[in-house]
Amino acid sequence: MTNASPSPNDSLPPSDPLASLSRLRHARAALERELGKVIVGQHDVIEQILIAIFTRSHAVLVGVPGLAKTLLVSSLARTLHLSFKRIQFTPDLMPTDITGTEVIFQEPGSPERRFKFLHGPIFANVILADEINRTPPKTQAAMLEAMQERKVTAGGTDYLLPDPFFVLATQNPLEQEGTYPLPEAQLDRFLFMITVDYPSSSEEIEIMKRGTSPGGAAPEAVLTAEEIVELQNAVKRIPIADHVYQYAEKLVRVTRPKAPEALDFCKKWLNWGAGPRASLGLVVAARARALLRGESCVSCADVAAVAPAVMRHRLGANFAAQSDGVTTDEIVRRIIAAIPQH
Repeated sequence: MTNASPSPNDSLPPSDPLASLSRLRHARAALERELGKVIVGQHDVIEQILIAIFTRSHAVLVGVPGLAKTLLVSSLARTLHLSFKRIQFTPDLMPTDITGTEVIFQEPGSPERRFKFLHGPIFANVILADEINRTPPKTQAAMLEAMQERKVTAGGTDYLLPDPFFVLATQNPLEQEGTYPLPEAQLDRFLFMITVDYPSSSEEIEIMKRGTSPGGAAPEAVLTAEEIVELQNAVKRIPIADHVYQYAEKLVRVTRPKAPEALDFCKKWLNWGAGPRASLGLVVAARARALLRGESCVSCADVAAVAPAVMRHRLGANFAAQSDGVTTDEIVRRIIAAIPQH
């Protein structure tokens, strides 16, 4: 599941919720200020990436080329004082090119030889899996297994990945020839599918001005890895009322076409609905959103706000939806409008 793996710091004693609230609110403001030095706009995208980070989860970024996805991720890693690696996925990429491999090693001046594990690029805090759908399923599976288990196994030995650990995978929605689309079961492992859209008119003018002017200031580090882990634990302590749990449960259950509570348009347009990972994702993402916005508890509005990114890749639209020109985003919008927030 998106956040089921335990953190080595989960055993920390509970911290003061109000202190964590204040720290994260100030951290978000500082992060946005630093990222604003190199990134124009994309405020919703930045917020969703931060939510994924503070819930120990992963995300898929979908957008056409040239929208600064790589720059955003590398700049974010810099502001969080985290190690960053970019992996360009290609059809000839092998699993060991990502995870690492064992080689025969001989100490200088010694006749003894032994196996030594050479760490792959996945051993970093922030991983940009660029165009993950351009590599064969075997390599995709190795990447996703490491994401899920947060470790790499080689020669019977487990090598733990660093903590915090976050994977941001990108997909190009335009070109589908020569690609290997991720199966729905593998997409389900990502908390969010984030849509990166074109900039507004004023933002595009600002991009042109910055891109044709002398280099500006570089973003500075705002948080350390230890502080990020502490804030990840603080997210789990944000209280949620029963009616918010029930609202999240309704949003998910009405998507299942064969369920008695399924909405009519879900029965018409969906082959399958969202599973329990969507329910968990809604709750944990809503918690992080509330904390990032300085709220001391989670509301139904927080759940509704994260629902599109949590559910758009977990719904199976059928031929009727395609012929009617209905996307999963439109279905999620209709669900949010149909289910009242109490």
